[in-house]
Amino acid sequence: MAETTRHPEHRYGNRPTMKDVAARAGVGLKTVSRVVNSEPGVTPDTERRVQEAIEALGFRRNDSARVLRKGRTASIGLVLEDLADPFYGPLSRAVEEVARAHGALLINGSSAEDPDREQELVLALCARRVDGLIVIPAADDHRYLEPEIKAGVATVFVDRPAGRIEADTVLSDSFGGAREGVAHLIAHGHRRIGFIGDQPRIHTATERLRGYHAAMAEAGITVPDSWVSLGRTDPDRVRTAAEAMLSGPEPVTALFSGNNRVTVTVVRVLAGRERPVALVGFDDIELADLLGITVISQDAAAVGRTAAEHLFRRLEGADHSPARVELPTRLIARGSGELPPA
Repeated sequence: MAETTRHPEHRYGNRPTMKDVAARAGVGLKTVSRVVNSEPGVTPDTERRVQEAIEALGFRRNDSARVLRKGRTASIGLVLEDLADPFYGPLSRAVEEVARAHGALLINGSSAEDPDREQELVLALCARRVDGLIVIPAADDHRYLEPEIKAGVATVFVDRPAGRIEADTVLSDSFGGAREGVAHLIAHGHRRIGFIGDQPRIHTATERLRGYHAAMAEAGITVPDSWVSLGRTDPDRVRTAAEAMLSGPEPVTALFSGNNRVTVTVVRVLAGRERPVALVGFDDIELADLLGITVISQDAAAVGRTAAEHLFRRLEGADHSPARVELPTRLIARGSGELPPA
């Protein structure tokens, strides 16, 4: 008869407790607590036995329970639009670094640009007793957060302002950046300039469109409807919009793309054309320096760092009126935005 080896049964989710450590080491619960919390009053031999029991059982101190007794969880939540968007990588990293410097853990998630999912995620983080929230909003009504804010959850909105409530906000200058980018194309001789942007309900999309219109108006250029396209940033929609603007008897000679996802598709469209078309994109993109793409760059890391620092000042007791911080953008000329009209 074959001999079978019995393995100990694993009970996932049932972690060892201080009571388990005390039983294995043959000491009282208070003695384990003293060792775990580095308190005096334990002999070296007893401390050794407790540490051996801790190592054998894989015990870890329950920090969440400890900090909850102090009224704080030492954690903050970050709600992004899309974790895959390159803009949010440096932003998230900057928030995490500030949180780490304050001894706090960062928990993040994505709303996928869905207002219902945003609310569900935000309230789930609140239910887990995060001390504060940094939110890139998908919704346009944030009154659901009022009870949480009144209960002490510090909240900062990033990239877009909160809807229907007053709250701290950190933004990039979308209007000014777009106006500068379009004015740059005008300065290089362009009069027929198309704008392809994100969905009109998104604050940054409407601000960048407003900047486009401001630059065109300042140059005395009338903008026909066919030069403007707002909508989802999926490649098919953007490609269709770009090809429509680049066709016909009087095609546009330049394009301004409203964000990094739009820019990537536009670059692909332009790569297959014989006649050169000027391009300025809002947001930097990977390899833009090698491809010679002129961009309006926003400092995502500075946005994240500023928002996190503002959040922790609130947690440390700052009690001023809701603040709005707007960080400047920067035009980086690399060649595509400096092409003259064909």
